[in-house]
Amino acid sequence: MKVMVETSARHIHVTEELFATLFGEGKTLTNKKDLSQPGQFACEEKVKVVGPKGELVMSILGPFRKDTQVEVSCTDARKMGLLPPIRESGDIAGTPGCKVIGPCGEAEVDCGVIVAKRHIHFTPAEAEEFGLKDKQVVSVEVDAGTGRKTIFGDVVVRVRSDFAAAMHIDTDEANAAGLTGGLVYGEIIA
Repeated sequence: MKVMVETSARHIHVTEELFATLFGEGKTLTNKKDLSQPGQFACEEKVKVVGPKGELVMSILGPFRKDTQVEVSCTDARKMGLLPPIRESGDIAGTPGCKVIGPCGEAEVDCGVIVAKRHIHFTPAEAEEFGLKDKQVVSVEVDAGTGRKTIFGDVVVRVRSDFAAAMHIDTDEANAAGLTGGLVYGEIIA
């Protein structure tokens, strides 16, 4: 039961309205690179995300979302002076906000900063093949051959028809496991 493991670096998902404020009316997202999840892409556009103690430049991921969401590692959050919770994507109620600055404007975002909970995406057919269900919590052993074999616990299984099989961890987690950017697979062990 192996699944591809990908490192998800800091990024921001934006609403169409926020994008217009930051980049100007009539502008749209520019696809720089398709991502492993169908329909998801990294954009050419970048913004500054500002917290109480610092700022970071982040890529926007498309397409537009219903709510703005900023995904950072714990290290990124400390650098910015924020204490976001570890949450599943989309669960942003009660999370800290930040300022977002683009080339044409800026905006205060009331909430939406999270550290993304490690997770695995599956289609329903893939989940069935693995004997897993949506929201099930598993452990995954990752050995990239760098001498830092790691077992990640508390990995949430997320099942949806528009997903593709891939586990996502943040840069802190990837560094802890000695992942160097090559193709790596993890074994679901529990």
